[in-house]
Amino acid sequence: MQALRHVVCALSGGVDSAVAALLLRRRGYQVTGVFMKNWDSLDEHGVCTADKDCEDAYRVCQILDIPFHQVSYVKEYWNDVFSDFLNEYEKGRTPNPDIVCNKHIKFSCFFHYAVDNLGADAIATGHYARTSLEDEEVFEQKHVKKPEGLFRNRFEVRNAVKLLQAADSFKDQTFFLSQVSQDALRRTIFPLGGLTKEFVKKIAAENRLHHVLQKKESMGMCFIGKRNFEHFLLQPRPGHFISIEDNKVLGTHKGWFLYTLGQRANIGGLREPWYVVEKDSVKGDVFVAPRTDHPALYRDLLRTSRVHWIAEEPPAALVRDKMMECHFRFRHQMALVPCVLTLNQDGTVWVTAVQAVRALATGQFAVFYKGDECLGSGKILRLGPSAYTLQKGQRRAGMATESPSDSPEDGPGLSPLL
Repeated sequence: MQALRHVVCALSGGVDSAVAALLLRRRGYQVTGVFMKNWDSLDEHGVCTADKDCEDAYRVCQILDIPFHQVSYVKEYWNDVFSDFLNEYEKGRTPNPDIVCNKHIKFSCFFHYAVDNLGADAIATGHYARTSLEDEEVFEQKHVKKPEGLFRNRFEVRNAVKLLQAADSFKDQTFFLSQVSQDALRRTIFPLGGLTKEFVKKIAAENRLHHVLQKKESMGMCFIGKRNFEHFLLQPRPGHFISIEDNKVLGTHKGWFLYTLGQRANIGGLREPWYVVEKDSVKGDVFVAPRTDHPALYRDLLRTSRVHWIAEEPPAALVRDKMMECHFRFRHQMALVPCVLTLNQDGTVWVTAVQAVRALATGQFAVFYKGDECLGSGKILRLGPSAYTLQKGQRRAGMATESPSDSPEDGPGLSPLL
């Protein structure tokens, strides 16, 4: 008789991961639940809910009659995720810690703990996503070490696993999984990939999981929720709010790195809304425009860091033609934008959107899609000129938001402000 397949499921204390564990149990697998503690609540004053989440996860394991483990990745989270988050902010960028967290914590630290310490045949999470593998194919996967070098040898990744969008397009979370390694993905099961959120809630209600069903959805930063990060950042560097249209000073702010493009700026004494369109990291000024649809907020060109390609690095069509049509998004749940990718020799790409996009910002991830497949992602490091700049036919010089050390070489049409 074949031994039961052992699946280690990450439990957050929420409804999605709880139902994921339940469905795995129903499939007849040996299931173990693991709660990850990634933020030290002793550093805060009653803001962190990690202890309550841990209790809820433990109660799920009791109801499902499965083993429970708790692991701490506080140090790893600080070093690999939160420090990067702060560093990006201080460069004037807009980071996405959830993508970085999945890459370094859930699908690296947790993945290796499950396989090496708990003897897992596979791991599972409550993400709304799918892969190109059936469950049994997941269990047959063996560890394949990624070859060194810029591009992988395609012969060695003939059976590469694809990351596919979930059936519930509104809840689809492939955006947050776009930096996950092929090694972890080939050993991962997503039990909720074919379900809608409403059906997941129905399953929870019918299986004594009311305590997780009643919890509010977390909309804050991965693991540590909503909080004010200003006291983590550098000393405030005040500057001016300046109108992009006539260079008039409209007011002052506490620090330019606290603002992201597209954000509404609350300027003292002014009743009408203004929106952040550019930032000057040298002088500390924040340029604003008077309308939410102002052309200064729209751009159609960006350059990424070296792209992390999930299944094929890089796609054969992109290597062959040096250009490829696909879609991208830079925020979860935003509509996919048609674009053309141009491959550079260092693995970075130019992204030219078919139509100008509102509120692009450096530090965000451009996540690429072809049909229902998530191809991978790259961090946005440079932005092209805004529609307003192109209309005015004028450029400002000497105001780059990124340091020369991590800036790709300049290309045609890049905004000197960004």
